[in-house]
Amino acid sequence: MANSENITESLAQTPLYKQGVELKARFTSFGGWQMPVQYSGITHEHQAVRNAAGMFDISHMGKFTLQGKNLISQLDTLVPSDLSRLHPGQAQYTVLLNHQAGIIDDIIIYFQGTDTTDIQKVVIIVNAATTHKDKTWILQHLDPDTVQFQDISRDQILIAVQGPKATSYLQSLVTANLSSIKAFGHLETTIFDQPAFLARTGYTGEDGFEVMVDHHLGLELWQHLNHAGVLPCGLGCRDTLRLEAAMALYGQDIDDTITPLEAGLGWLVHLDTKGDFIGRSVLEQQKAQGVQRKLIGLQTQGRNIARHGYPVLAAGEVVGEVTSGTLSPTLSYPIALAYVPTSLAKVKQQLEVEIRGKAYPATVVKRPFYRSKNRVSN
Repeated sequence: MANSENITESLAQTPLYKQGVELKARFTSFGGWQMPVQYSGITHEHQAVRNAAGMFDISHMGKFTLQGKNLISQLDTLVPSDLSRLHPGQAQYTVLLNHQAGIIDDIIIYFQGTDTTDIQKVVIIVNAATTHKDKTWILQHLDPDTVQFQDISRDQILIAVQGPKATSYLQSLVTANLSSIKAFGHLETTIFDQPAFLARTGYTGEDGFEVMVDHHLGLELWQHLNHAGVLPCGLGCRDTLRLEAAMALYGQDIDDTITPLEAGLGWLVHLDTKGDFIGRSVLEQQKAQGVQRKLIGLQTQGRNIARHGYPVLAAGEVVGEVTSGTLSPTLSYPIALAYVPTSLAKVKQQLEVEIRGKAYPATVVKRPFYRSKNRVSN
């Protein structure tokens, strides 16, 4: 972690950067951006999201709008999920795949609907560090004569309002009944009489919304929510929250060498209900023969925290590697994700993690590590 003055000027800053400075946030480099890692403290912010509400500046994430005829069927060839089943106002968390079925990125596709001229409209949110790569890949595989693609990443502020009280803080600002929106539902509305896109999605394992608005409204909304009592939160607690919910972090838990079946994302692969897509043959083979490695959940004891890159051992031999690990603020014990051979991926399997040159016991446990009672259904 570093203070803002110690970070190079080459890093990009979100439109809410100055608000973070005013709130005395600590900043860090993330995906080419200068991002707040914490404001009032990681544990304090984590508990606010689990018990009340917190807000995150996630304006660094990539944001695309697409429209055109047969848009959904074209996008359907890029992902293993069946997009044809989406209705207007619904979204699909999924993954872009390369020809080896490796994960180029994990993304959310929001289907806004089809107009009277058969033009379909979609919003896609992607990870910050992969925005250019994703844009290039998508454009390579869409028909430029029928699809209009717009990169609005720098034009819009994105604020995630997360926690059991998140809906109540936002409800007073919109006329739509937010409680009627299911998980991964979304709508276009207004906040302070200005256009806003709201989606019941997030990266914390809690209920909440992600709100996309223009710069002026984003600044106004951030200040309003802060004054109303929504706690500003940084990447530090965003990481502990998503890890408790066993949500993958791109570049650590998943990347372009790992398939969704290896990563425990088999629920995104709809081989039986859709046609051909990039990487399908590899996934069919893995489905038939089984994968050689799997992403697992690990629990260690005391303060023995298994961090990213630490070796996983079985019978004294290195068999895998930790991808993410932390001391869970909610559960009060260390948790981690790791890849190991499939034969060692069973729940209750006893393994070890090498921490600073010494092996410590670790047990394979079910994921997610924590499941909130506040989450709404799809």
